[in-house]
Amino acid sequence: MNTLRIGLLGGGSWGTTVASLTARNTPTKIWARNAETVDEINTHHTNSKYLPDAKLHENLVATHSIEDAVSDADVIVMGIPAQSFRGILEHARPAIRPWVPIVSLAKGLERGTQMRMTQIIEEIMPGHPAGVLTGPNLAREIMAGQAAASVIAMVDDTIARALQEVFSTGLFRVYTNEDVVGCELGGALKNVIAIAAGMGDGTGAGDNTRSAIITRGLAELTRLGVAMGGRPATFAGLAGMGDLVATCTSKLSRNRTVGFQIGQGRSLDEVIAEMSMVAEGVKSVGVVMELAEKYDVSMPITHEVYKVVHENNTAIDAFKGLLRHQSRSEAEPG
Repeated sequence: MNTLRIGLLGGGSWGTTVASLTARNTPTKIWARNAETVDEINTHHTNSKYLPDAKLHENLVATHSIEDAVSDADVIVMGIPAQSFRGILEHARPAIRPWVPIVSLAKGLERGTQMRMTQIIEEIMPGHPAGVLTGPNLAREIMAGQAAASVIAMVDDTIARALQEVFSTGLFRVYTNEDVVGCELGGALKNVIAIAAGMGDGTGAGDNTRSAIITRGLAELTRLGVAMGGRPATFAGLAGMGDLVATCTSKLSRNRTVGFQIGQGRSLDEVIAEMSMVAEGVKSVGVVMELAEKYDVSMPITHEVYKVVHENNTAIDAFKGLLRHQSRSEAEPG
């Protein structure tokens, strides 16, 4: 086993999955809010609320205490939703040792500040290398033993390569990328497009419609991502196109599920009330529109999703809005 000790904060589906993966390679301790979840992981090696029928690695240890999870950790992994990220990291800060790398699993943007999670890490924990693990990673498929690939993005490639070994397993292949901005934005922005794809599926639109939403959605997120400093090639890779396709097409995708239910005629409030997990696209779409305005980037699909989430538009309203949008050359923005 690797000698690096992992402290992972967050007992949701993806945080638990990553903790189970790293526990194969190195000592891993996970913190979860729910005491029953902690006891279940330690006693039965399961997390039935978020990963039904999945068996976690027997070496994984859970704790009720944030301080216990991070105090002796050589790497901190933040499996916390974007809007709770800052508060949990501030709570953990006094117990985290100097210079320890901190890796985010969140795919969202903070409301109010428009910040990416690595920016929050750099603000709260200056001097700690900040990175993100992202890609087309549906937790239940990975826990079922299906092959998947991901990206660990950090500015320091030496640290990224060391962490690559921590996260990689036989069927979970991890690549490195120095474009933290692009990788992080790809993960956050694709959730909004997935809501649009889900709305299309929910209304009974066909494969052609879904393909158009994915392709034009990729153009939107690439335009904004590049304007904010990401590299164009990143959005054609696992953190961009790869994650977008998985999230827009899989029935396991929370954001697509939200869109699908809205497309079926249900209200957003009804859909969210029934979900035990966070759909980051709902939380982030307002921030994305603020950034689109700030960087003067045309994002018509995102704009229609925004109106559904914040102005009570229906899925049909959204598609009518897109049809009214003037078509241009495919190479032009919009």
